[in-house]
Amino acid sequence: MNTHRVNDIVEEFHCNNGFSDLIIDTKKSAVHRKHETSRKEDEDQSRLPALEAAYTNILLHLGEDTHRAGLLRTPLRAAKAIQFLTKGYHETIDDILNNAIFDEDHDEMVIVKDIDMFSLCEHHLVPFFGKVHIGYIPNKKVVGLSKLVDIWRIILFLSVQERLTKQIAVGIYEALQPKGVAVVIEAAHMCMVMRGVQKMNSRTVTSAMLGVYLEDLKSREEFLTLSQRTEQKP
Repeated sequence: MNTHRVNDIVEEFHCNNGFSDLIIDTKKSAVHRKHETSRKEDEDQSRLPALEAAYTNILLHLGEDTHRAGLLRTPLRAAKAIQFLTKGYHETIDDILNNAIFDEDHDEMVIVKDIDMFSLCEHHLVPFFGKVHIGYIPNKKVVGLSKLVDIWRIILFLSVQERLTKQIAVGIYEALQPKGVAVVIEAAHMCMVMRGVQKMNSRTVTSAMLGVYLEDLKSREEFLTLSQRTEQKP
């Protein structure tokens, strides 16, 4: 059977099984995301000169010589870094999930834990970083596990840990409409480590519970127990 005939059969199968509309929608979505990515990159590029000038002024007011070799490109590097560290301003939950939501008759708890995260404190513009634990109970829909690992990127902007924890939970809840969502963040804050009280080993733990996790004590306890369980090393 020649290649053209095979392609005709495949195309006919897709049309008969309702795949043609799905393929068209997927292509349209991909084109839209590409356009949005290009637009956001153009916006970032247009803002670079102002950010670079701002960092130059900061260095000057610190008493630095911005013309010395080590600092010649520092303002530009810092401007690009702050844009990356706050790219959550330009990303939505839909950008991250990327249509990776699937119909699935599964109604037991799903937990992804020990997800590395970082963000910037809005009070001092210094990092906090740690782990995110996410659990949800599906309501006929599941999301790709790798998307849960990436979902913390929506919090890459200036904020506080308490608010970010709730934003992750609400984002998942609105996208999936599950029976419940639970999120716990454990993080070390550089504003406590490098300045102020200077407590090197302190950790801040915040949680957000929605749906059955808020209403049902057993579900909440199960999530907290499983998410905090440490694997035994051989």
